[in-house]
Amino acid sequence: MRLVLPFRAALAAAATTAAAMGLALTGTGTAQAATPLPNHVFAPYFEAWTGESPAALSAQSGAKHLTMAFLQTASKGSCTPYWNGDTSMPVAASTFGADIKTIQGNGGDVIPSFGGYTADTTGTEIADSCTDVQQIAAAYEKVITTYDISRLDMDIEVDSLDNTAAIDRRNKAIKLVQDWAAANGRKVEISYTLPTTTHGLADNGEALLRNAVSNGARVDVVNLMTFDYYDNQAHDMAKDTQTAAQGLYDLLAQLYPGKTPAELWNMVGVTEMPGVDDFGKAETFTLANARTVYDWAVAKGINTLSFWALQRDNGSCAGGAAADNCSGIEQNTWDFTHIFAPFTGGGTTTPSNDFSVTLSPASGSVTAGQSATATVKTAVTKGAAQSVKLSVSGAPAGVTASLSPTSVTAGGSSTLTLATTSASPSGTYTVTVTGAGAAGSHSTTYSLTITGGSGNQCTATPWAKDAVYTGGQQVSYKSHTWKAKWWTTGEEPGTTGQWGVWQDLGAC
Repeated sequence: MRLVLPFRAALAAAATTAAAMGLALTGTGTAQAATPLPNHVFAPYFEAWTGESPAALSAQSGAKHLTMAFLQTASKGSCTPYWNGDTSMPVAASTFGADIKTIQGNGGDVIPSFGGYTADTTGTEIADSCTDVQQIAAAYEKVITTYDISRLDMDIEVDSLDNTAAIDRRNKAIKLVQDWAAANGRKVEISYTLPTTTHGLADNGEALLRNAVSNGARVDVVNLMTFDYYDNQAHDMAKDTQTAAQGLYDLLAQLYPGKTPAELWNMVGVTEMPGVDDFGKAETFTLANARTVYDWAVAKGINTLSFWALQRDNGSCAGGAAADNCSGIEQNTWDFTHIFAPFTGGGTTTPSNDFSVTLSPASGSVTAGQSATATVKTAVTKGAAQSVKLSVSGAPAGVTASLSPTSVTAGGSSTLTLATTSASPSGTYTVTVTGAGAAGSHSTTYSLTITGGSGNQCTATPWAKDAVYTGGQQVSYKSHTWKAKWWTTGEEPGTTGQWGVWQDLGAC
């Protein structure tokens, strides 16, 4: 029941005072109010440590709003947040500033999120780390004014859920920020992202909200992580989302007796994990589940739909375990995004036209020097046919990929040709074909196996079971390049799962 993030080695950083940050909670920040978020918003999480552009992925996927994960201190005891706890990524226009302005210019926005599993288990969640309520509040204010945003998210789980002193500090700081925002003509919303059972919050999550009420801190949205239940039970993930949210609604009705049912449901958010979650295939959120949750969310009028995370919304590792960059199920790229995106603004409309892209066959094996072909099929899935531009990516060195034709009308087909040479490296590679149209883009993959090749594309040192590796080191193993996220020895690449030590950098 948690958002799990890769462990990052602690980075040295000195605590700074509110004055050093150039902030005060008496109105020195800009009084210009950011554009409020819609009453109903789809805002998937964006993994900010990957080096990717949030603006580019927002445009590619069609997700106009993103929840940016995560902000945390570089070391325990610090009062200065950084993106991912990385001192090279400060809260400044130089870090994501241009991307965020682009997203805002396109009619969207971002929700910076403090905390996350790594911060919450290493004492680097800012309220766990910093004991000065004023400095915590100043840090929140700096994020708001630097990026001109209207909502902050607090991702509080595991150890942070039981740190009662930090919970109290955080809620006191939130109250200070809300008072500052009101005095400066700003609307600032606060969401709490919390783990859940299938029937609502656990006791510590409930205690966190009760503390917020006692401190006068307004909680606008309670966002449930409706995955990673780890209860060894059979799961209908869509049904579990609904029962978890109903339990939250019942609690909110107790905490806020003056609110109407519609107002209470508009305090509810849900975050799914597309495909296979960290527990395993017994907890798989399918595309059919997503459609059910979408319809339910529209009917109930909840505030926020989200999922963890945008970079996972593809089927490049179908049949596998949970991973940072794929869902583990058969799907086109951005399928989950396209289902949830119409929720923003009210969820009353759906794309008028859409299409699909498939390959037949979806895999093949050739001897180096030969060619493999497959038919790229497109089909109209909603509305009328549209022009679809086709492209191919992921071909390994020594392989030439081509499409004929490169543009079709939905319902038409193209031929993918993968030409190898005798020097092509042996191995199995994933080649992606993407179709882009006015409704967005869809992708499908082809698994190419090359035998008898004389080339060798893997340049990293082969993995050795008894060797010691530290964060950032790369190895080659089973025709893939892998990067260690932290210190490790004896852990076989490809077996440690999404949150394990080895990050798959792709075929080599």
